Amino acid sequence: MAESGRRLDACALLDWAHTSVGDLIAHTDEINRLNVFPVADADTGTNMLFTMRAAWAQADASTCGGDAARVAAALADGALHGARGNSGVILSQILRGLADVAAEAAAERGGELVEIEGAVLASALRHAVGLVASSMGVPVPGTIVSVLQAAAEASEDTGSEGADLGGIVAGAADAAAIALDKTIEQLDVLADAGVVDAGGRGLLVLLDALSKTVSGYARARTEYVPSPPDVETTVAAAPPRFEVMYLLSGCEPDGVEDLRQRLDELGDSVAIAASPSEGGGRYSVHVHSDDAGGVLEAALLFGTPSRIQITALTGAAGAHAPGGWSRERAVLAVVDGDGAAELFAGEGAHVLRPDPDAASAVSAKQLLRGLVDAGAAQIMVLPNGFVAAEELVAGCTAAIGWGIDVVPVPAGSMVQGLAALAVHDADRQAVDDGYTMARAAAGARHGSVRVATEEALTWAGTCRPGDGLGIAGDEVLIVAEDITAAGAGLIDLLLVAGGELVTVLSGVDVDPVVGQALQEHVHRRHLGAELVTYHTGHRGDALLIGVE
Repeated sequence: MAESGRRLDACALLDWAHTSVGDLIAHTDEINRLNVFPVADADTGTNMLFTMRAAWAQADASTCGGDAARVAAALADGALHGARGNSGVILSQILRGLADVAAEAAAERGGELVEIEGAVLASALRHAVGLVASSMGVPVPGTIVSVLQAAAEASEDTGSEGADLGGIVAGAADAAAIALDKTIEQLDVLADAGVVDAGGRGLLVLLDALSKTVSGYARARTEYVPSPPDVETTVAAAPPRFEVMYLLSGCEPDGVEDLRQRLDELGDSVAIAASPSEGGGRYSVHVHSDDAGGVLEAALLFGTPSRIQITALTGAAGAHAPGGWSRERAVLAVVDGDGAAELFAGEGAHVLRPDPDAASAVSAKQLLRGLVDAGAAQIMVLPNGFVAAEELVAGCTAAIGWGIDVVPVPAGSMVQGLAALAVHDADRQAVDDGYTMARAAAGARHGSVRVATEEALTWAGTCRPGDGLGIAGDEVLIVAEDITAAGAGLIDLLLVAGGELVTVLSGVDVDPVVGQALQEHVHRRHLGAELVTYHTGHRGDALLIGVE
């Protein structure tokens, strides 16, 4: 166990999974560019990302208490059921290795494991090597198996020398990096493309994330980029047309190798991984083949297939399996303030909040993380004025390239976002849902009220510090003595063209009496209109006002 740094207990294990998702997001494009084996379909990074995301989501949703073994089991189960692609199946077996050894350690300690110590981690990596090799049939040198083998050997060596957990993890990661550099020399297809193994690079990201979780430090790695040698171009054989994945239940253990032999005749990249939580007889199956129908017929000879995924292998980025999602469609709303987060989440949206220690704008990377964490195949995005146009385009484009169907809804304020969310219907086609939400957002006239901080000349006259400013369309239209008066004046302007519902969102330091005064104003001056107020606690503008 580490004498300094953090214990790898249940909470830290969850943090590692969450950190791994974030780090894989940062490295997905790099890993995808390295992906030439077994098929150059540029999706290894994407598949590992979504498999790890499925693992984290299941563990995060499980009630594991302080038992690290139960967290490990949930990670393994989530990864197996949400595995995407060949690399996802391999990742599920690495997590299963951790789960199996942790369960054994828990049994030895009376049924619960408080933390995963160095010896347990070393044994888990060693066990994972065997599981991966078993799932893949005959391991190929120069792949993730070689990198995992090096990490396992290093963890056993440093553990035997008495190193603490942080030292064991760091040693495993460094050994993995060395082995990764050697993969280009071990596999001809890697040498021809001038790349290291993509899956091995993904594994190194996970080990570095573990190092950061335990010790707070991970060694800086150079970016791996393709550097093909100057050789004559050769014509490669056409890759299989389909990637087929399914869960197979009711399969007897002695039928697994028979199934593998049949699938080897139909294609390549065969991986069959057993589920550790199903009591036997349930397997995740992956194969590349021109005969998708034959692959499914083979499954019927040995059990019952479910969650069938058939994806065209195009040899380029953009064709990804749709599996691993917790739901078909979600709404991602970018909001600020505790009250806003509660309000939008209560209406069924997945919430992304700007970093409170940074500027209010959300970056493309933060948006991309939110899209991944939403866990849906289709996502309607409500930027609500917190995402710059170029960041919105960059984040959504990256997500679309990874196989998420993203529909940005032009909501420029949280009041517009609420209007759009009110008409969201997941049962409609995505294009219809997006159009309806966009129309509702556009139909919500909106403005804001803020406090003047200096004397200035505006379209509505001169303002002084402390005045309330009513703003619409980026112009100051109302200058009043305080935010209540400015809010009332702005509501009057917004209702000139009619309206039945006025929504007022109040910021972090706004007194509740402001909302009460505005409600009385609307009741007195605008018969037939209704005003609702929410204390969202957002920063910046004191009030956000919308009229529908």
